[in-house]
Amino acid sequence: MTERSPAPGGLALVEALVNTLDIESGADALDTAEGRARFRITGEEAEQARTLRESLRATLLAHAGHPPHREVPPLGDLLAASPLVVMVDARDGSAALAPADGHSLHARVAAAVAEALVAGTWTRLKACEAADCHWAYYDRSPAGRGRWCSMQVCGARAKMRRYRAKGA
Repeated sequence: MTERSPAPGGLALVEALVNTLDIESGADALDTAEGRARFRITGEEAEQARTLRESLRATLLAHAGHPPHREVPPLGDLLAASPLVVMVDARDGSAALAPADGHSLHARVAAAVAEALVAGTWTRLKACEAADCHWAYYDRSPAGRGRWCSMQVCGARAKMRRYRAKGA
């Protein structure tokens, strides 16, 4: 887990939601009123947000070429319950997808994913391959083959483990 510049556009919401759980320490920002307020959810909605978060994490792991960390509901099933509508600006004719049901977290995530699909950035949002991390990050590498949230932390740890495993 390191400080990177946030993912572009609506993906920043997805990245922030996935990163509400620090796997290494077990700290979950959705356990706090402040953490829930950041995503405009109530305490009663926190469990649904956690399910969404882990489904997103599994998808981001897949973007990085890794299997899911655990069994989770498919992201498509969770987002299907949040239909989007096309909003057209009468002044300039620009169009965007917006949540049909208002401002629920699921609907906002669905809109962010749709925006990223159109922009071609969806698969650049990944989860760190380190099993004790799985932090979401936006892969800005030219080839789009980033593996860790931080080369200085998770990448260095993985390289050190490989080095030690060789018996050197």
